[in-house]
Amino acid sequence: MTDSVNPEASDPRDSEESEATGPVVRDKRRLDPETGEVRQPEQSAADVKAAEAAASTDGLHPDTLLAQERLEDLQRLQAEYVNYKRRVDRDRDTHREAGAIGVLDSMLPVLDEIHLARQHGDLEGSPFEKIADKLDTVLAKHGLVQYGAVGDPFDPTVHEALMHIQAEVPEGSEGTTVVQVIQPGYKLGDRVLRPARVAVADPA
Repeated sequence: MTDSVNPEASDPRDSEESEATGPVVRDKRRLDPETGEVRQPEQSAADVKAAEAAASTDGLHPDTLLAQERLEDLQRLQAEYVNYKRRVDRDRDTHREAGAIGVLDSMLPVLDEIHLARQHGDLEGSPFEKIADKLDTVLAKHGLVQYGAVGDPFDPTVHEALMHIQAEVPEGSEGTTVVQVIQPGYKLGDRVLRPARVAVADPA
């Protein structure tokens, strides 16, 4: 009597391999169960870039490919030059402004003396009056602006309040107001070289 062979019987080695590696489960659902959105096939950025490059150069003559490479090199060099020139121009403007600020800062005490002389009438009719006027004109051409006047609304970014006093303020003032300018302020463009030193008062 011969033993019957069961065709459905599994090989013990297959069972051992299955236990060693574990079952492999592949989720082939097109919809993501968490988001409900259609899944897109995974493709790395490098694969996409390589595919685009291959498609764009496929079938081109070697001379054409070489010309494209040279053009890309020129475009890159041009971009680097533009960035370099922009950086040099910015640095030059910064150094020029720093130099101008240094010179004007050193002149502020002289300008204060001229301002006091004008207030006391010492310049009127004197030879130095025209010199002082020319100096003001030259400095104004270089962007120096004197500011600070009675009636200005007090602004801590451009004013330095040396005194807070009881005094009448101009009609219509709604807040703290400059009632006396002790020393004028100076600006170079939008940059404050020295805040105006003032006395302030509040409306009654």
